[in-house]
Amino acid sequence: MDSTAELLWGMRQPPNRGPKPTFTVEEIARAAMDIADTDGLTALSMQRVATQLGFTKMALYRYVSGKAELTAVMIEEAVGDPPDLTATPGGWRGKLQHWAHQLWTTWDRHPWLPGATLGERAMGPKEIAWTEVAVAALAETGLSGSEQMDAVLLLSGHVRNTRSTTSAGTQPWTTQHQPSPTLNTLPAHAADRFPALTAAIASAENPTPDRSRQFGLQRLLDGLDVLITQRTH
Repeated sequence: MDSTAELLWGMRQPPNRGPKPTFTVEEIARAAMDIADTDGLTALSMQRVATQLGFTKMALYRYVSGKAELTAVMIEEAVGDPPDLTATPGGWRGKLQHWAHQLWTTWDRHPWLPGATLGERAMGPKEIAWTEVAVAALAETGLSGSEQMDAVLLLSGHVRNTRSTTSAGTQPWTTQHQPSPTLNTLPAHAADRFPALTAAIASAENPTPDRSRQFGLQRLLDGLDVLITQRTH
């Protein structure tokens, strides 16, 4: 187990020399989260966190080895404990809907979190517990273990792609879930070049703030419903 994993899982031995620790690692992580929540992860530095806490940068290294390890602790603190789905009504579907909404809430609260959780890295028990409760919701559905984990991967990907701070990019909706300004001008200057988009925009209903979230979530769950029905009949 590497040193970051040891820290996340509470297996690192505290230093037995030097002054008594002034802060806990969790308190340091929360101070770093305040910076990242306000100014983004790129604004985070060991020096800035140390300054905010009122001690030297070198003193901070007694708790974490560097920014990468600090970010790992921040992730664990930011995700927090997953929702308890045991009493959630609606069977597996109701449980996964509630899980997705709670994940949206967490990522909307910490806009830096989705980007920080990309790639191969050490994960702590709280973050892994989010996957555990979602997989557990599918345990009695007849899906295989790999299908259960794939389903949760698809759901988490949908949540990631539709969080409120996602840049619209080439997507048809802005982050306020309105047709993008470029697409809105299509009928005026390029309707003949993009007839399908022009027709779709003309007939589109006024989108609610969470339309893309709900549309995608329900279609994913519909697909799972079909597969689960096949497995149980």
